[in-house]
Amino acid sequence: MAEALVDWFVTNLGGEVAREWIVFLVSLLPILELRGGILAGFALGMEWLPTFIIAYIGNILPIPFILLFIRFIFRVLKKTPFRKVVEWCEKKADQKSETIRKYAYWGVFLFVAVPLPGTGAWMGALISALLGMDPKKTFPVIMAGVLTAGLIVSVLSFGVLGSIF
Repeated sequence: MAEALVDWFVTNLGGEVAREWIVFLVSLLPILELRGGILAGFALGMEWLPTFIIAYIGNILPIPFILLFIRFIFRVLKKTPFRKVVEWCEKKADQKSETIRKYAYWGVFLFVAVPLPGTGAWMGALISALLGMDPKKTFPVIMAGVLTAGLIVSVLSFGVLGSIF
């Protein structure tokens, strides 16, 4: 699914919007995040380092806001027709929270660093915030996790795929 979304952005925005902006926009979005941004940069023929830096910044940018404000936003949204969406997000976060509950900040790092579907900075920040973890401690851990995930995805995309294609 993520690859299809990345392909949509590359196909529909490529030529209309600068490659760097496509990578940045894709990286801002939940689900796609840094992994999608790096795949978009690879698909758009960008060099790995600019792709990595832009995707990293795009993925990290929303995280402090999630850590600081998501509980308040969810409380407000629960009083609106978006209640079911919030409950779905909370349920999803709770289902994925086992590693973080077990290992605390190391769990956050592992959750964000291992680039698997359903993991990443957005969900790691959401789970951390809902568990009441300290945002000042969580943010640097998420940054390190995104850095690690980005290096893994870059090696796979630009290294392995780059040598094949």
